[in-house]
Amino acid sequence: MSQDYLGEFEQMVLLAIMRLDDAAYGLAIKDELEAVAGRSPSSGGLYTTLDRMEAKGLVESFAGEVTQERGGRPRRYVRLTSDGRALLARSKQTLMALWDGLEGALDR
Repeated sequence: MSQDYLGEFEQMVLLAIMRLDDAAYGLAIKDELEAVAGRSPSSGGLYTTLDRMEAKGLVESFAGEVTQERGGRPRRYVRLTSDGRALLARSKQTLMALWDGLEGALDR
């Protein structure tokens, strides 16, 4: 695997893709991030992140069906690869280990 950690935005994007399952494409991912995380990424920033994660082998993209609403262009869907899932799981474990024992620490 080409990296050992995920940045916060990468984690959010991967989690949004997992939440959307087979319906994960750019605008749906952007909408999910806005609705759940309160984050409004630019389309350019989101697609740059998706391209970077695909180059690293964390996600893979595939073309959907051609639709009239998109002027005959197919929608680009994305899904996590096994490497992407494994890195997301390690990232979760790391964060949980760092939070362990700090329950209530932010309330002080």
